[in-house]
Amino acid sequence: MNIQNIKTIFFKELRSYFNSPVAYIVMIVFLLISGFLFTMSFFQLNVASMRDFFGNFFIQMVLFVVFIPAITMRSFSEEKKQGTLELLLTKPITDIELILGKYLSALTLIILTLAPTVLYFIIIKMIGPIPFWPFLTSLLGFILMSAFFLGIGIFVSSLTENQIIAFIVTVLICLFFFLFGKLLMIFPVQVVSIFEYLTTDYHLSNISRGVIDSRVLIYYFSMIFFTIFLTKASLESRKW
Repeated sequence: MNIQNIKTIFFKELRSYFNSPVAYIVMIVFLLISGFLFTMSFFQLNVASMRDFFGNFFIQMVLFVVFIPAITMRSFSEEKKQGTLELLLTKPITDIELILGKYLSALTLIILTLAPTVLYFIIIKMIGPIPFWPFLTSLLGFILMSAFFLGIGIFVSSLTENQIIAFIVTVLICLFFFLFGKLLMIFPVQVVSIFEYLTTDYHLSNISRGVIDSRVLIYYFSMIFFTIFLTKASLESRKW
């Protein structure tokens, strides 16, 4: 694996985000929504905590189910539609280098979008005592869950040249993992623990409480690896 190739793709993709309205729209809209909800919850509850901010259903919904599919829908779909994917893969670059370059650039955009939430912590810290560790783990949980959903989005994008189809299918898959945990009451008690482990909500709620369990890390990293593996298999299918 050539690190230089990954860096080249990474910076190319990152520039493409900021050369189009995508990055600015995602970051500005998320900051407006999160800033408004943070202000409302903070002054209404009058509690020096960010647990309600990271646990806000609407913030999670916007980031994981709307913004991430919007970011990833063009990853491979646009390359396929313009006919540049085959040209790109004729260069001395492997499928996995191309995937990682695109994946890491999208993850960087999400991290940059989440970075200003540090300001919310600083604001609360100036007003009253607030523990740093739960804030850090909550932020880490958001990044890990985003990384998983980005993997889903990039995989779906590799299956079609239509960006709208890629967006809709990614939204549906992300929505399934996002809401599945809220439907566990319909399953028999004997299998609830098994299905619970498969839900992103279960792991996000654990890590948001400041508990970094090895099972949480294994879950997210396994899912990330699996989606990248599927994307690689999808690109290799063109040779079959």
